[in-house]
Amino acid sequence: MPQLPDPVNLAVPAFVLLVLVEMVVAHYRDRGRYEPRDTLTSLMLGFGSTMAGAITAGAVFALAMWVWQFRLFDIGWQWYWFVIAFVLDDLAYYVFHRSAHRVRWFWASHVIHHSSQHYNLSTALRQTWTGFFSIAFIFRLPLFLIGFPPAMVIFVGAVNLVYQFWIHTEMIGRMPRWFEAVMNTPSHHRVHHATNPRYLDRNYAGVFIVWDKMFGTFEPELDEERPRYGIVHQLGSFNLLWAATHEWIGIARDVWRAPWRAKPGYIWRPPGWSHDNSRDTSETLKAAWRARQISPSSASRPASAEGNTAAPSPSDRSAGASLASR
Repeated sequence: MPQLPDPVNLAVPAFVLLVLVEMVVAHYRDRGRYEPRDTLTSLMLGFGSTMAGAITAGAVFALAMWVWQFRLFDIGWQWYWFVIAFVLDDLAYYVFHRSAHRVRWFWASHVIHHSSQHYNLSTALRQTWTGFFSIAFIFRLPLFLIGFPPAMVIFVGAVNLVYQFWIHTEMIGRMPRWFEAVMNTPSHHRVHHATNPRYLDRNYAGVFIVWDKMFGTFEPELDEERPRYGIVHQLGSFNLLWAATHEWIGIARDVWRAPWRAKPGYIWRPPGWSHDNSRDTSETLKAAWRARQISPSSASRPASAEGNTAAPSPSDRSAGASLASR
């Protein structure tokens, strides 16, 4: 098995340089796009995620090798297998990413990435510390069973992650139409991070936006509705441990307090689900938003504890008050 480089480690200097460049540009164009404490939190969460990944990498690779021994095919190391592996891994990422927004257990790990009220390149580095605990690696196991060598899958997955760095920016408007039709772009991914009801649970793609178009989860960014970013009950703190674990703590509290028959729902149901319907999920928030479009004067139920909520970044404060979302 050949030794493959780690694309993420190779890209780190470029990540840092590009963040600095964007900060300089933002300083002259719109200082509200960066908030020093928020940026530092993102960088430290990224560092912690790297450390957590290094600690658990051996166990994940050992599991991958164990699964690989049951492979259906012996896949070689020719260049075209890397291309096929990249495409299939991106499809696996789509499935994971969609699950990470629709299953609270996975959301508890993924929410870290959505916890900033700002959307800039440093946000791309705001990554989970608990990916191993949430067993997110199970979404790649089918690739090992097919026969793709673990080292190949890990390599293309890292390339996928490197690609996703540049789409976390508001500095780029839209790419050429042909590119927007196939690839994930800053415009598409702003929709994914947005908390406007129109944009909820959309654009899960990693690299190829075609998955969202195929599976009915695509939503274009509209010039007349700028995205707003944040989560329900904003963290209210730049404490790293709280940022990394707050949703796990929320799950533990809900499971402890819930009736026995409802306990599993607080783990496997969508974020915002409650056994007594006292909270809002993305579905109820979208329904309320649609009702307002039909009858603007109609009242909607206020958002509650476990979804995301729109909180405008400083540059967007003029857009209006926060809207509840998942």
